[in-house]
Amino acid sequence: MKNQFSLRISALEMQRYYSGQARHVVVIAENGQRLQFSAELLRRFVTQDGVQGWFEIEYDDAGKLQSLVCLKQF
Repeated sequence: MKNQFSLRISALEMQRYYSGQARHVVVIAENGQRLQFSAELLRRFVTQDGVQGWFEIEYDDAGKLQSLVCLKQF
């Protein structure tokens, strides 16, 4: 199962994730589905402005994460 979503997290807000104050990110996918995943997955997408882009996340049939890719950065 693949879902796409837009994400904008400021650099200041990303500090909450790095410090452990927040561990999960919750987004609403393009199809309206609510998704939750570990904030650790975003580390490779962080810039000086935070995390901003259009993403695609894929899960297997058992609900296990297969991949998270940034399709386009804003």
